[in-house]
Amino acid sequence: MPAMRTLTFGLLLSACCLAAPPEKPNILFIMADDVGDQAIGSYGGTTFATPRIDGLAATGLRFRHAYSFPVCHPSRIAIMTGKYPFRSGRPGWGTFPKQEEAAAIGHALKEAGYATAVAGKWQLTMMRDEPDHPHRLGFDDYSLFGWHEGPRYYQPMIYQNMKIRGDVKDRYGPDVYVEFLIDFMRRNRDRPFFAYYPMALAHDVTDDIGKPVPLGPQGHYDSYKNMVEGIDERVGRLIDALEEMGLRERTLVVFSADNGTPKSNYYTAQGDKMLREKIYLEADGVPIEGGKGELTDAGTRVALVANWPGVLTGGQVTDDLVDFTDFLPTFVELAGGAKRPGLDGVSFAARLNGTGAGQRKWVFTEHVGRRWVRNERWKLYDDGRLYDMSQGRIEEKPVMLGTGNADVHEARDALTVVFRSLGQ
Repeated sequence: MPAMRTLTFGLLLSACCLAAPPEKPNILFIMADDVGDQAIGSYGGTTFATPRIDGLAATGLRFRHAYSFPVCHPSRIAIMTGKYPFRSGRPGWGTFPKQEEAAAIGHALKEAGYATAVAGKWQLTMMRDEPDHPHRLGFDDYSLFGWHEGPRYYQPMIYQNMKIRGDVKDRYGPDVYVEFLIDFMRRNRDRPFFAYYPMALAHDVTDDIGKPVPLGPQGHYDSYKNMVEGIDERVGRLIDALEEMGLRERTLVVFSADNGTPKSNYYTAQGDKMLREKIYLEADGVPIEGGKGELTDAGTRVALVANWPGVLTGGQVTDDLVDFTDFLPTFVELAGGAKRPGLDGVSFAARLNGTGAGQRKWVFTEHVGRRWVRNERWKLYDDGRLYDMSQGRIEEKPVMLGTGNADVHEARDALTVVFRSLGQ
């Protein structure tokens, strides 16, 4: 069955009606925090209003098979390096392998002639200890909250280009990050830019700085619903800014998320105690549970939407496989940069610029000593459990090996070979 199965409105446009891709397109890469694919309307989500993200999907390309790691740090390592974290010894929380700094995604895009900036959540180091870390990974400008140092939302603690901002105590952090990126894009409108927005939303408020962080003006922390809908609003602000600057058709916009939805989040604080509430989700009208931290689809299957007016035909949906090591080689290829050796990532640039299909045959992820490899249909864990994912997203019962099911044996053997090739 072909990788591109569902082609809705807009696909009948002739290729001759589309413009040739810009030689060096601007790239705006937006990554939400703690948002599984089923939280998004265009992926069947019916709990939250996400019209701007859904609009990008309706007029662009939606991937049905994009896979992250189950938690945020390894997903960010994979984005930065184009390699699986085990290649560098599975870096601990809040650390980054020094041997990978010079080859990180920021440097790769700078070498291709791009201005580079990042705003939002970093989490690859403690900013108070290494305030130059984003610069060391190739970002010209940054505006990032002090992870495990201060708040990210209300009365935020924000490092910007090596200094703590003293003018944002009455601001909402996500607004500051968006404004910073809009200013960066405006200042660099006459050259190609890479604007990376690893959002703070919709992650919990910080809970480990010795006291509860400030409540919002409404007297509690933002609900998960407010945060997901806040993501959508800020995506819209960035798109509107590109339109206003006349940069929309020169800019590839990519939206994704770092892992699945949590089961609960902090809602308020009483004294020194922070209180949680369950997150309610529905997809296609059916109640579901978040799976952050799990190796199931609920923890690792994320939205991936690409939008590029005049280059990407609207209304496309693809079953191409993508994992988080793929962003670096994809963006570098689109930027006309030199191919990076030794990567795990597989470029899907051909799908984005309309010249071909994705080439990845399998994806890989891991968490706390467990790992799996999968293709579109079959998913094999390192303990031997094999699931036929065409039967649904819930892994209720592994497929049993036996006589008369040659396709099962073939799938198991092929994915076992992948494990061996990875040294896993």
